[in-house]
Amino acid sequence: MHPNSLLRSSTFRLALIYMALFSVSNFILLGFIYWSTANYMARQTDATIEAEITGLTERYKTAGLPGLSNLIRDRLARKPAGSAVYLLTDARYNPIVGNLLHWPTVRPSIGGWVNFRLEYQGWRGRELHPVRARRFLLHGRFHLLVGRDIHELERSQRLIAETLTWGLVITFVLALIGGTLTSRSMVRRIDAINQTSRDIMSGDLSRRIPTNQTGDEFDVLSDNLNRMLDQIESLMESVRRVSDNIAHDLRTPLARLRNHLERLRSRAVAEGYDTVAVEQAIHEADGLLATFSALLRIARVEADHRRERFTSIDLPALVRDVVELYEPLAEEKSQQLGLQLTDGIKVNGDRDLLFQAVANIVDNAIKYTPANGRIQISLDHGSEGLLQLIIADSGAGIPAEAREKVLQRFFRLESSRKTPGNGLGLSLVAAVVKLHGIKLFLEDNQPGLRVVLDFPVTAGLT
Repeated sequence: MHPNSLLRSSTFRLALIYMALFSVSNFILLGFIYWSTANYMARQTDATIEAEITGLTERYKTAGLPGLSNLIRDRLARKPAGSAVYLLTDARYNPIVGNLLHWPTVRPSIGGWVNFRLEYQGWRGRELHPVRARRFLLHGRFHLLVGRDIHELERSQRLIAETLTWGLVITFVLALIGGTLTSRSMVRRIDAINQTSRDIMSGDLSRRIPTNQTGDEFDVLSDNLNRMLDQIESLMESVRRVSDNIAHDLRTPLARLRNHLERLRSRAVAEGYDTVAVEQAIHEADGLLATFSALLRIARVEADHRRERFTSIDLPALVRDVVELYEPLAEEKSQQLGLQLTDGIKVNGDRDLLFQAVANIVDNAIKYTPANGRIQISLDHGSEGLLQLIIADSGAGIPAEAREKVLQRFFRLESSRKTPGNGLGLSLVAAVVKLHGIKLFLEDNQPGLRVVLDFPVTAGLT
């Protein structure tokens, strides 16, 4: 499976949308969890500091400055390396007791809260730890600062943030992998349907969509499409059989009628009668026989999907044979028939069918190009390794809205109704190029028509 087909698939885009929504919802949820956890831990720290300040102020009220100082010394003595921060100073901020050397110089926020950093000697060397504290003014203009080293709190918050971030990344990766696997599975099933459809459009009506025998919605869809294809194949085979039978059944009596007219013309000539009416009848019979022959030929080409008759063909030589056949007709109309070929190019195909297709295109070009007009035939390598056979004329051309219709049977432009023909020439061309996998384009030559035949890369170019 080509990566571009996966990226262009609607299933993969839906998976990406789902993944984005899932990731955003997870980000919001994990962000809320982090915010709630971090705020809860910060509130717990603030509540601990508030409780300690309340206890110290009560001791100051009952035991005065000596009692408060002794209580602070006792707490520091019990946990000399703890996270508690105390500092009691006089009115001039001269330290009385505590584990800080001086009063912090940071400006307090509303409520007397301050945040600063202290330098500690850790096992990695000198470290700066964050401290959150609250200042309190005691009676007698003594200043009390109580706080906590929140280094562990910040580490915990960072750990939670990193954990949530990795969780979000893992969720995103797993969602991407799951979406890709799901999309690949669905794209593979759809590609099987598309490949079968392309094979059927190429003319192999026997192809059917494979199923996995799981009974899922794709199997149900495939079964319904296969039944529809069975019905279409049956109907087309019935129509083709009816057309062939009609052509066969009518061609025989028409041939007998023409033979009777030939004998009637011979008798009329022998007895000296005018044979104009008989000649006209014979001409009409020939036209009907040619029409039925063309219909049978198209039916055989469309029904024959085998390529046993395909051989290596010298395409430039084939084009030269066609030009040699139609040169006298072009000279009768004083038309210039230009030829520009690249030799040494071979393709795989049915030579008779390709000759007939190229001959029909050249015949139409001569037929619809006025006297003294120009027809240019060129054969060369085109873009992307394709081989292009181009037949361009300076005739009236075909309107853009009618270029698809002229490939249908019996369709003829209103302006060409007086020109001899049955409207089956380009229909046969369309059947032949479809059998050979050739792309047919009808373009404006300004003026005239430009017919482009793009032979595939697999045509066996040398």
